[in-house]
Amino acid sequence: MTKKPPKEPSELRSVQWFGRHDRDALVHRSWMKNQGIPHDQFDGRPVIGICNTWSQATPCNAHFRELAQHVRDGVLDAGGFPIEFPVMSLGETLMRPTTMLFRNQAAMDVEESIRANPFDGVVLLMGCDKTTPSLLMGAASCDLPTIGVSGGPMLNGKFRGEDIGSGTHVWKFTEMLKTGEMHESDMLEAEACMSRSAGHCMTMGTASTMASMVEALGIGLPTNAAIPAVDSRRRVLARMAGRRIVDMVREDLRMSQILTKDAFENAILVNGAIGGSTNAVVHLIAVAGRLGVKLTLDDWDRLGRDMPCLVNLMPSGKYLMEDFYYAGGLPVVIREIGQYIHKHAATANGSTIWENVKDATNYNTEVITSLDKPFKPHGGIAVLRGNLAPLGAVLKPSAATPALMKHKGRAVVFEDIDDLNQRIDNPKLEVDASCVLVLKNCGPKGYPGFPEVGNFALPEKLLKKGVTDMVRISDARMSGTAYGTVVLHTAPEAAAGGPLALVENGDLIELDVDERRIQLHVSDGELALRRKRWKPPQPHSDRGWVKLYCDTVLQADQGVDLDFLVGNSGAKVGRESH
Repeated sequence: MTKKPPKEPSELRSVQWFGRHDRDALVHRSWMKNQGIPHDQFDGRPVIGICNTWSQATPCNAHFRELAQHVRDGVLDAGGFPIEFPVMSLGETLMRPTTMLFRNQAAMDVEESIRANPFDGVVLLMGCDKTTPSLLMGAASCDLPTIGVSGGPMLNGKFRGEDIGSGTHVWKFTEMLKTGEMHESDMLEAEACMSRSAGHCMTMGTASTMASMVEALGIGLPTNAAIPAVDSRRRVLARMAGRRIVDMVREDLRMSQILTKDAFENAILVNGAIGGSTNAVVHLIAVAGRLGVKLTLDDWDRLGRDMPCLVNLMPSGKYLMEDFYYAGGLPVVIREIGQYIHKHAATANGSTIWENVKDATNYNTEVITSLDKPFKPHGGIAVLRGNLAPLGAVLKPSAATPALMKHKGRAVVFEDIDDLNQRIDNPKLEVDASCVLVLKNCGPKGYPGFPEVGNFALPEKLLKKGVTDMVRISDARMSGTAYGTVVLHTAPEAAAGGPLALVENGDLIELDVDERRIQLHVSDGELALRRKRWKPPQPHSDRGWVKLYCDTVLQADQGVDLDFLVGNSGAKVGRESH
């Protein structure tokens, strides 16, 4: 990457707000001064926006007020002018019907907030699942110098002498409650033991995966992925990000120079090596789309097919993010797979990705295994195609049951989530362990918002018989903390007229992960007759965000962005407001 000469103060965006000698500049400076800002802050130093997703409704990000202060201190250390601003916060644990419905809305908030304000560079504070991609998407559409700072995972959950993981043990304990292995009082005790510090899920769920993607893409500083939220080193990282963003502005090192195709390919490889969430697929495709980088499901399958899983973390394994950090964290993983990555890829700290990791040391080979003796042979995302998913579907091999990776079974169909909830535990449901459970109308348009319901619980009567996994197929997503032989993101989705909409009870469905095939054994003629009878579902809303979303959202294989948001508009300074 060719370095540009340092940016002169007169070239900064913020000068067009604060550096002039007219009525409008007086207005801009005067009102800012009511916060106790001295006049010398307006002397041409870089203005850094601190994009904060703090909210009490987003428990993962509840410590971000303090984290933002450390970023602010770093900006001041380096001679910058920090301005903190809020954007829509997406809390995975509370929002209904799903935070994914609002990811693109938050991205619009971020994009327009950055463009409309006098920022020369931005630090993004994100932690909970959708806050990371939404902030990256919005900032990418502006393409200013940018650093991502993740909030960090919670400390390990502790329950009756056992480490427990957020999300992963939710699914496990819920099933144990159904079978009588746990009682309500046990659940109440466990929930208090699970979330015992600030931070996001400490399993390798979507939040930890996306924090790892921030580091692997190079848009975050080294060690961003795994430092626990309450560890003092997380605060140091935030302060160092504040310092570094000022230099990035002076160097004019923009997002588009870091988030190249090579960077995205590195991130896909890392996702495989850590056994990362399937949700990273739609998020990275969406971020790439904002930058004009062509990233497809084929890239995910090509790069992930032979990548083993090296990280022994829940839900695929035993340990948690706190252990991962103490073992050496993501730098160790990237160094271990160094023969596959693009070593020259630029990163936010000014060094290449390889320079950042080449001396990383593994302090616990139980947590992070070697490439020649991996934790699991398959860590990447398998992309499946066939007449049931002509545009693709995904499956996470490291979380699946090996014996079910090649399977043929009778379909048991649920038309939507309400149908599933009403019938799944009915003792009269005609189902056995060899069946394939099919859930429709849970995709981007169908739910609406593409919820994490693809790993739905098995029928109670089979759980009581000791059945622990079955093949499940849907157009939904699943939590990165979940596990099972689950086919997800089936595209096109049922609500958009995809073949999934045509599946009926008793149809034979074949899954062959090695062959990357998902096939509905129904003739083309019969499918054509069913299509003539099919009627699209009624609209979810005739107004507001839900209507805009449903009218313009893209399918899973294209990242589920809104069609008019793909691409970017830069950060051109708008007309004066007075």
